[in-house]
Amino acid sequence: MKIGCPKEIKAQEFRVGLTPANATEAILRGHSVLVETGAGDGAGFTDEDYRAIGAEIAPDAGTVFSKSELIIKVKEPQATERRMLREGQILFTYLHLAPDAEQTRDLLESGVTSIAYETVTDMRGGLPLLAPMSEVAGRLAPQVGSWALQKANGGRGVLLGGVPGVRPANVVVIGGGVVGTAAARVAVGMGANVTVMDRSVPRLSYLDDVFMGKLTTQYASAAATAELIATADMVIGAVLIPGAAAPKLVTREQLSIMPQGSVLVDVAIDQGGCFETSRVTTHQDPIYEVDGVVHYCVANMPGAVARTSTQALGNVTLPFLLSLADKGWRQAITDDPHLRAGLSTHQGKLTSPPVGVAQGIEALTPDQLLNG
Repeated sequence: MKIGCPKEIKAQEFRVGLTPANATEAILRGHSVLVETGAGDGAGFTDEDYRAIGAEIAPDAGTVFSKSELIIKVKEPQATERRMLREGQILFTYLHLAPDAEQTRDLLESGVTSIAYETVTDMRGGLPLLAPMSEVAGRLAPQVGSWALQKANGGRGVLLGGVPGVRPANVVVIGGGVVGTAAARVAVGMGANVTVMDRSVPRLSYLDDVFMGKLTTQYASAAATAELIATADMVIGAVLIPGAAAPKLVTREQLSIMPQGSVLVDVAIDQGGCFETSRVTTHQDPIYEVDGVVHYCVANMPGAVARTSTQALGNVTLPFLLSLADKGWRQAITDDPHLRAGLSTHQGKLTSPPVGVAQGIEALTPDQLLNG
């Protein structure tokens, strides 16, 4: 199969969908690889690195899209890229369709067979292609939040770990999954006073054991959220409902009870954000202020550490990529129910029910498509 990897064009996105190491594995299986020139530059991989392992370098994205049967990317295809997709082609990337009706419409109109990283599952009910990026974003969240807390950036001027004689910052992490756990680990390491909220008591028990009393756990409720954000210097939104739009956990009205200059870091912004006042920002212009509260809502946080993120993503996408290339999409998802869970569109049909619910449009399950 002809595998194509275009250069990412989303603002300040430096990752690449295919590393030279993964391209090597595909070529050893008899597939051909076409990489757009400069695609790997942001992650530290040169055109020569790809040429050295037998990949072909394309002069532009149009060549990659027109010649490739399987497109592998990192971020959702932008409008110009979506116009180059076609029926019979496979798209394998993050999509985050629930809050993005325009992208959903374009993918359906193109007829492309799209498979979303973020809804591929594993035997434990986890999201293996989302987990490493969630880990990266979670670890970054307290770092970027502490930067936003600096007075020069509009924040309260609070040092996360405090100093002797001065209390540390109060950090509230909403969501105790992969993102929340990673965020808590870094925030605790920086010396902050950390509270993690979740609605799973077993998960809270696990976090209490793992952190050995170095953080506070709190069962998540509207009342508890309101109480905690009233004294929070930083709130990290880390709630995910697979494939669906993120729930709004802090309202515009509640910003008035938060300290002036406090910071909201919305890691769920890819799925629409979990704060009512969240809107997508970029690494180039990452923050804005609403009612005296600083918002950090960068939709591709792992892109800031592109080399680490690219390698981590490549480690988990490779087995699925090889399966799609070796077998074709239909046989690959027939054989693997976990990959099948990632199927989002095919020949103009939406195959992600959570996206259908979010956008009010009809959707099949992947099983219904295969058995139809």
